[in-house]
Formats: sequence, C-alpha cells, structure tokens
Amino acid sequence: MNGQRSSAADLAVVEAQLGRQPRDVLAIAHRCPCGNPDVVATAPQLSDGTPFPTLYYLTCPRVVSEVGTLEARGEMREMTKRLAADENLAANYRAAHTSYLSDRAGYGEVPAIEGVSAGGMPDRVKCLHVLVAHALAAGAGVNPLGDEALGMLPAWWEDGRCVQ
Repeated sequence: MNGQRSSAADLAVVEAQLGRQPRDVLAIAHRCPCGNPDVVATAPQLSDGTPFPTLYYLTCPRVVSEVGTLEARGEMREMTKRLAADENLAANYRAAHTSYLSDRAGYGEVPAIEGVSAGGMPDRVKCLHVLVAHALAAGAGVNPLGDEALGMLPAWWEDGRCVQ
C-alpha cells in the first residue's frame, strides 16, 4: 500500500464524506484527482476489538454512489459468472486476494479474519465498493475486477470536491 499518514484535515474530510466519525483510520490509501481522500486504510482490528477485514474503504460519496449504480445494474453477478468460466481471470482475482491479505498483514495479524479478504475475493464478487477501493489503493493491474469496475465509472471528481 502506498498510503500517507492522515492529517487532522484529512480525517475531517473523511468524516464529512461518511457523515460519521471514521473508525481506526491507519492512512489515506488513495487521493481523488480533486485532492481529497477517497480511500482510507482501516485497522484490521478496530479499537473496540472487532475484527475488520476491509482494509481499503471507499469514502467519497460521489464514487460510492456511482459504484452503487454498477451494483444495482447487476455487474457483480456478471463478474462472478465470468470468474467461474475464465481461468485466467480467476487466477488474477486470487492473486488480488493474496495481495489484499499481504497489505493488511502489514498492519498486524488478526486470527479471526485470517485468510479472509473482502469484497467476495477470491471466489465471487460480493462488493464492488471494496474492489474499487482496492484498485485505487493498490494501483492498476492488481485487482482485475476492481480495475474493470473503475473503468466503468464516470469522472466523479470533475464537478470539484465532494466536500470542502
């Protein structure tokens, strides 16, 4: 992960994006072209002790909404079908799962979520928000379905920052 330490200003932006105080943010995992954080890295175990497998969490409400539109039109179902039929895609998606686990392990091991990544990896597509967050944080070429979903999105940043 190429994250940056989060400043108080970054956390204020994330809080405004989410409409709630963010939990256990470790770093800003990606910044939107507008400059705001759009993906945070979250601790694998929250401060209250809850295991939290979702390392990369999408925060920008505009991109969250656009990804929700992809989910609503059935993209997850179609991607899952393709995983079952395309051995190369399935192998690359399993590699994305391994990458995700490796990134998260850098912040500590949590036995309750050992081997569990997020978004349905490695066998299905359960949440495009997670896959897009992973694609943004890890960069192109790491998560093939995250990259694909990201490529389906409009330029959510073109109207300016989602929050000031």
